[in-house]
Amino acid sequence: MLDRITTSRRDFIKRSVAGAAASMAFAVPRRALADDDDKVAFIKDGNQFSFNTGKLKGVLRAEGKSKGLAPLVDIASDATVNRSLGIFSHYRLLETNNRYGRAAWDWASKAKVRCDGSVKANWEADEKHPFDMTAIYQWSKPDTLDVTTTVTARKDLKRFEVFLASYFSGFAKSWVYANGAEGTDAKPAFLEASRDKGVWHMFPRDDAAVEMIGDGRWKQQPHPVDWVIRPRLAGAAGMRRDKETGLTALVMAPPEDCFAVSTPYSGEGHRSLYLSLFGRDFKPGETATARSRLVVRPKVSDEDAVKVYQEYLKECGKGK
Repeated sequence: MLDRITTSRRDFIKRSVAGAAASMAFAVPRRALADDDDKVAFIKDGNQFSFNTGKLKGVLRAEGKSKGLAPLVDIASDATVNRSLGIFSHYRLLETNNRYGRAAWDWASKAKVRCDGSVKANWEADEKHPFDMTAIYQWSKPDTLDVTTTVTARKDLKRFEVFLASYFSGFAKSWVYANGAEGTDAKPAFLEASRDKGVWHMFPRDDAAVEMIGDGRWKQQPHPVDWVIRPRLAGAAGMRRDKETGLTALVMAPPEDCFAVSTPYSGEGHRSLYLSLFGRDFKPGETATARSRLVVRPKVSDEDAVKVYQEYLKECGKGK
């Protein structure tokens, strides 16, 4: 009897400590195991990962599903930033005239917290996916998330693309950083995706990107898309703003890692931004990595957004 009571008491204490840790993970900022105090750790919470950066809070891979950040909440306004399919989720997996499954959302994956507070997700090659993929999610600042996506081919892949998706709640208006935009004296500027130009807007890096966009990949079911080709990118960056909260969401990548940025027109119901990562051939056994960044902060002007992107390029070793 005494043994049973002692065991029950230990079990109760363990459950109490675990429950308190899960609550604290969502309520209180948790610093990563690193010297940089601006870095914040993800915390394992069952089969998902909680975070609270002091500016943003929420969950990565809710219920073990690979749909990015959902929920993502701005702490100051208590506004939910995401829609149900999440922020920075790996969506379509494409190559010339081919699509691998419906989405990486449906491809079995596992994830764990690393010692630096980041989360690493792994997708292993199978009959439908002749490649391995990993994604590392890491907070570099309380309002800034970096995602590093790595692919290792198990067969020849032609112009392979990972379509990284972000779906926002609110954030009606959408812009992409483009060259030669009308009304900007042909200078690089954030160009709004206006309804009069079409429904689905794709801003390519160069002529080779235009060729990839039209090579049959977007004719594949389900939900084929007829993209309107817009001006060439000045940099791989897109932006959405929320009028009610004053928040701005920026998604970006180094130009060598991203061959197009896309969005529906401002006001369209998806409220999405997409990065087309890689866009290159792979030989069997070959590995490549693509970087991307999310920034969510209030009152970001167009000029501020350009500076944020230029600072990111400097961190990547590409800016001046």
